[in-house]
Amino acid sequence: MTSGALTDAQLARAIADEAGALLLRIQEEGADGARGDREANALILDMLRAARPDDAILSEESADDPVRLERSRVWIVDPLDGTREFGESRADWAVHIALAIDGEAAAGAVALPRLGVTLSSDPAPVLAGGHLPPRMLVSRTRPSALCAEVGARIGAEHIGMGSAGAKAMAVVRGEAEIYLHSGGQHQWDNCAPVAVARAAGLHCSRIDGSPIRYNQPGTSIPDLLICRPEWSQIVLESVAKCS
Repeated sequence: MTSGALTDAQLARAIADEAGALLLRIQEEGADGARGDREANALILDMLRAARPDDAILSEESADDPVRLERSRVWIVDPLDGTREFGESRADWAVHIALAIDGEAAAGAVALPRLGVTLSSDPAPVLAGGHLPPRMLVSRTRPSALCAEVGARIGAEHIGMGSAGAKAMAVVRGEAEIYLHSGGQHQWDNCAPVAVARAAGLHCSRIDGSPIRYNQPGTSIPDLLICRPEWSQIVLESVAKCS
């Protein structure tokens, strides 16, 4: 099947798989994350432009082209989410490929190459059962005070992990219940994770409960909550009390 015949979710998965395979080869050669970012970005852009020439692209590793603001369909990608983890030969890094349509995370895929796993919005992942006490994913190097306060309030067990994609997919895969982030991100950090998590039936929002909007003029998205639906109101109320 040619790339032009793929659905958006299938295309996202195919590109994430190709970029992930390239990054694995680069990591095994002992190269740093800068090379991984550069070469994965070139591969992703080439594949997207060949398959969807009329769509705009926003990539962490390319200059922002304001023409995207005039387009309904915009691919938002992070060729290597977790450059630090990649350079340390860890497994908690990811490839993010997402399509935003009219500001919504409409389709996407997140590859976890070192784990041999790629999750996409179609077919939607099936959620496993939850766990008590809830497990909350936080940054392994920069956990925020807000996350610590909310976790203590709801009795959560904190788990440190690397990239945003790895943390979000850990919730999708049933390895945690809550991913709360308040330390600053950009659209490419969470568009693909949100597309996959939402397809799986998880709650996805800003930490004040407002929706996440993509293809905005500024790329910053300062905070994020991805969690099992039964925890969403509890976490949002705890955030409000701790803020």
